[in-house]
Amino acid sequence: MTFTAADGTKLHYTDSGEGTPVIALAGLTRNGRDFDHVAPHLNCRLIRLDYRGRGHSDWADPKTYTIPTEAQDTLALMDHLGLEQAAILGTSRGGLIAMVLAATAKHRLLGVALNDIGPEIADTGLDVIKNYIGKPLPFKTYAEAAEFRARNWVHFKNVPMDRWLAEVEQQYAVTESGLGLRYDPKLRDAVLEAGAQPTPDLWPLFDAMADLPLALIRGANSDLLTPATAAEMQRRRPDMGFADVPDRGHVPFLDEPDALRVLHNWLNSL
Repeated sequence: MTFTAADGTKLHYTDSGEGTPVIALAGLTRNGRDFDHVAPHLNCRLIRLDYRGRGHSDWADPKTYTIPTEAQDTLALMDHLGLEQAAILGTSRGGLIAMVLAATAKHRLLGVALNDIGPEIADTGLDVIKNYIGKPLPFKTYAEAAEFRARNWVHFKNVPMDRWLAEVEQQYAVTESGLGLRYDPKLRDAVLEAGAQPTPDLWPLFDAMADLPLALIRGANSDLLTPATAAEMQRRRPDMGFADVPDRGHVPFLDEPDALRVLHNWLNSL
């Protein structure tokens, strides 16, 4: 399904299930299929958005590949569906979008669940992202890409090969020359431009979620969300549901037992 954003960009989304509406917002280069693993475990109406330039959505002016624009696109999706309010399940960039929405349109939110993201982002993890984003892939097949992840994603342990295969199939497309990106390569330009600007203080955005049901799921081996930042988030919101998922880096798949426990409790609190 599609709808049209304010600037005419056509954006793709899926809408399944019944109950409390939860909008699932994926990581920076990913799309709605990021939630394939957790979707069968959630008893809610799960709405998954492909950001502009990602997945099945139209590519747009790279200058619009920004968190504020993507937050407005999320509100436009809610308006399209006639939703006065919805909860946000935000993975990485999706969590940053959720925090912007809490600061600018809190009345539209039922609650927020953050997947491995917080108001401070470790430089180590950012450097990893800047190194790979927008670059051609060296793999010809899904099997090659899955084997590479199994060997080199050292922050992840005890992940079966069929999970790595599912991950690369979600994120990459088969082309005549090998695996291709499922997003506009010019997203790289937008990310590098944002990185050239002074880093804003995001703690006020986190604090804007006060009184909203809140959950945080962290990969215990994450290189993006440090233990210190997660601890400060817990200090500021002692009522926040929290899981530090073993054997996972950035980002947990969300169907791990610890992650599901937190998500189920969060859904019940909405």
